[in-house]
Amino acid sequence: NNAFTSYDYTAFHETVPPSALEEMMGFEADRMRNLVLTDDVIKTERDVILEERRSRIDNDPQAVLDEEVDATLWQNQPYRIPVIGWMQEMEQLNREDAKAFYDTFYRPNNAVVIVAGDVDPDAVKAMAERTYGKVARGPDLRPRIRPVEPEQNTKRTVTLTDARVSVPSFSTQWVVPSYHTAKPGEAEALDLLAEILGGDNRSRLYQQLVVKQGIASGTGAFFQGTMLDATNFTVYGSPRGDAKLSDVEAAVDAEVARIAKDGVTGDELERAKTRYVRSMVFARDKQDDMANMYGSTLATGGNVKDVEEWPDRIRKVTAAEVKAAAARYLVLDRSTTGYLLPQQQAGN
Repeated sequence: NNAFTSYDYTAFHETVPPSALEEMMGFEADRMRNLVLTDDVIKTERDVILEERRSRIDNDPQAVLDEEVDATLWQNQPYRIPVIGWMQEMEQLNREDAKAFYDTFYRPNNAVVIVAGDVDPDAVKAMAERTYGKVARGPDLRPRIRPVEPEQNTKRTVTLTDARVSVPSFSTQWVVPSYHTAKPGEAEALDLLAEILGGDNRSRLYQQLVVKQGIASGTGAFFQGTMLDATNFTVYGSPRGDAKLSDVEAAVDAEVARIAKDGVTGDELERAKTRYVRSMVFARDKQDDMANMYGSTLATGGNVKDVEEWPDRIRKVTAAEVKAAAARYLVLDRSTTGYLLPQQQAGN
C-alpha cells in the first residue's frame, strides 16, 4: 500500500487478495473522514516531506532544473508550482492547514474508487455500499474555475550549471492540449507524434541521433496526455563522445521541423499505432496498470467510455493529423528549453 500526489489528484493504492478486499475498503472509508490530525503527527510528517524534497529535488540537479523549467513554461497555470511544494512554504505547514485541506477534499463525492482483479462487480458494489456507503456526503464541491494559459508567443531558455553534472543535456517543451482539452483526434495525434518522434529505439530521434549519426547517448520525446488542463510535449537529448550539446539540439530540432514540413509515412504511422494499442493490451495483464489507467482518466475529466474507445480512436488518426499537430504546436519560437551543464561550461 502507498499513496502519491500528481498535479490533478491524490491516489491511495493497495494490492490485496480478494478475501481482504472488503476489509481494505473499510480501512480506506474510515481514513476518508476519521483521520486524527495532531500537532505531533503533523510535525513528523512535515519533516518526512521536507527530507523527501531534499533527497529527490534539492539533491538532484535535473530535478532542480525541471522545477525551474516548469515555472517558466507555465505563465498562469498552477502546473508551474511543484507538486511537492516550495521548501519555504512546506516549512510553514501546520495542523490547521492540513485539517482545512482534508475537510474540503476528502469526501466521498470527491472520490473515485477503482477495483481491478479477480472480483465480481456486483459483490464489489455491495462491499462499497457497506463501507464507503456509510460515509456521509460532503458539501457540494465548489466550481472548478481553472486559470487559462495565455497565448505562448516567446522562446524562453533556462540554464543550470552544477558541479555534480558530468554529461550535459537539454529538453525543449511546448504547451499543448491534453485529452481533456483537445479537439477530437488532436490528443491522439500528439500521442502518436511523440511515439514516432522519440518513443523508443525505433523512433526517428533514436535512429538518426544514436544509430546513424552517433552523436547522442540518449534522446526521445513524450506527451503527458492525462492532465485536467493543457499539458506539455517534450523532446530531449544528451551528447555522446566528442559531440557537442548544440549538435544534438540542432539535430532534434531538425527532426521536429521535418515532420512539421513533410509529415510522417503511412508505414511508420501504422507501426506506431500497433505499438500503442499493443501496450494497452499488455497493460491489461496487470491489475495495478488497469486501475491507474481508469483512475487517472476518471480523475481528469474522462470516463470509462474514453478508456474503452481509446484504441479505436488511435487507429483512426491519419498522417495528415500528425503533421498538422507538429506544425501547429511544435514551434520553436513558442517553446521553453532547459539546459543542464557541467560547471566548467558555465562560460560557454
